[in-house]
Amino acid sequence: MGEIWIKDVERLGDGSVGGAMDSPSAPARVVWHTTESGHGDVSFEAVDGHLRRIGAEPHFLYDPTTDRLGQYGPLDKSARALRNDGVTRTNRTGRACIQVEVLAKASRPFTGYWKPGPNFRALMRAVRSWSIPDVWPAGALAASGSSTTSRSRTTWATKGGHYGHCNVPGNDHWDPGPISRSAVFAAAPKTPSKPSPVKPPVPAVDLSNLIAAARRDPGLPQGGTTHPADVKIVEKALKEEGLLPATYAADGAFGSTTITAYRAWQRRCGYTGSAADGIPGKASLTKLGSACGFKVTR
Repeated sequence: MGEIWIKDVERLGDGSVGGAMDSPSAPARVVWHTTESGHGDVSFEAVDGHLRRIGAEPHFLYDPTTDRLGQYGPLDKSARALRNDGVTRTNRTGRACIQVEVLAKASRPFTGYWKPGPNFRALMRAVRSWSIPDVWPAGALAASGSSTTSRSRTTWATKGGHYGHCNVPGNDHWDPGPISRSAVFAAAPKTPSKPSPVKPPVPAVDLSNLIAAARRDPGLPQGGTTHPADVKIVEKALKEEGLLPATYAADGAFGSTTITAYRAWQRRCGYTGSAADGIPGKASLTKLGSACGFKVTR
């Protein structure tokens, strides 16, 4: 479920304007209206009182010139700003049908002079929290009172996104007018999600290579190695366990000093006698890998 009340927003009315949604399995949407009034605090108070008197409260009342925002009711319930479409209660379509009344006139698009601020961004955050996409499914908004716009019942019933009052079936208003649809989204950029940290690949040690090195390297001339890449991973782990001096922790040779260190690790694991001979086995090596962050293959 999305955001129900915008934190710290101005509350208007008694907090209850509608009821449960009729089609909660349908996608959520938002509808933009204009109040056909002026703006500023005097108009805000007058329109607020009028909407409550006639029982036509939206979810939000917004002043595009001052960024003042008031909320009438919770977003998981319906509002009262739309007419029904026959027996279809348009206010109750979708899992949410968020109604926004903007203090403006359709004949003068508010995106041409508005000053959206933190309250508008909070409004859009709440809208997006309901998984309402930044799209206008019904297409163009009305350019005038005589414009023909799409009021498709199928689109309304099945598509989530942003609608003008002029796009809602069963309604004949042409608001919000020809506002810039892209400006609505641009005024509240989506917060980029932080990329998930890239985890480095887990090192892998080939057990057969390690056994071969442990059997061969002690007899090689100083500095001789057999499988240095695998051995270095184990040397680093033995150093982390405090069993191998740092001087020998990166030479890649499984010499006598490393065998002694690995024997100490085997004893720490509970092995004794010939089971603690310094030659790696699958069980002891797997325990070392679990402790120090590498995996064992073969």
